[in-house]
Amino acid sequence: MIATLAETTSSIFLSKLRDEMLRDSKGRQILRERPIINSKTIDIPYLRTLPERTFGKEYANFLDGEMVTPDTREKVKYIEDEELAYVMQRYRECHDFFHTLTKLPVSVEGELALKWFEFAQTKLPMTLISSVVGPLRLSSKERTRLFEKYVPWAIQCGSQSKLLMNVYFEECWNKDITEMRKELGIYLVE
Repeated sequence: MIATLAETTSSIFLSKLRDEMLRDSKGRQILRERPIINSKTIDIPYLRTLPERTFGKEYANFLDGEMVTPDTREKVKYIEDEELAYVMQRYRECHDFFHTLTKLPVSVEGELALKWFEFAQTKLPMTLISSVVGPLRLSSKERTRLFEKYVPWAIQCGSQSKLLMNVYFEECWNKDITEMRKELGIYLVE
């Protein structure tokens, strides 16, 4: 349902996101090459062999720790424009990369914080809708922590960092994750 909502409410915003990608050399390369992220295109066993603190190793550790795979993202069904459909698909497929960079856990609180971060980055309405409705599932203490700690961080970090849709993550496996965060302007929530 969330995937359908995202597709049916995002066409203008996806056009703006695509335009931002077109203004960046890596964004243009991504749009031209259209890489797909799944367990057939990413050698996860290889990533597990990379040195600690590399982006690839951290990503593999995230997948293993959360017991998820890159194969769980819903395919785009309701966006007719092929390029905009790819932008939405890429956004979905990069979600676990965003978790890896921000170190936000797969929990209701972590997902909501990441949705706020993604909203600051992409302006996609679905991210804001999820961010507003999702806190209803939290306890009072968790809601307070979300809005006092995570949301201010997500808005500031997400709006000031490089647009992550312009990162060709598949070329970054061997990068030191601390240096990568620094280059992208991402700092971790305290």
